[in-house]
Amino acid sequence: MKCGNLIFSNHAINQMFKRGIDVDDVKHVIKTGEVIHSYSDDKPFSSYLILGYYKAKPIHVLVAFDEHTNKCIIITTYYPDPVIWNKDLKTKL
Repeated sequence: MKCGNLIFSNHAINQMFKRGIDVDDVKHVIKTGEVIHSYSDDKPFSSYLILGYYKAKPIHVLVAFDEHTNKCIIITTYYPDPVIWNKDLKTKL
């Protein structure tokens, strides 16, 4: 996903702090990760769940994308829980 500008929601910032995920982690996942689910009905912008790896750790980033301005709003980010996600980390159990 090509983001011209990144905006972090307050929720994302709080979760990143709690989980020890930093801005570089998120940027790397957005740049190199794979969109594993899209939420085209989300408003005001469609959002996408991205799976990527940073320093060999899997990370999910949920991002809303304004295609008119290429602005990405980071909604949340987390380490996928193996209790909830299949081994591929792309589908839920």
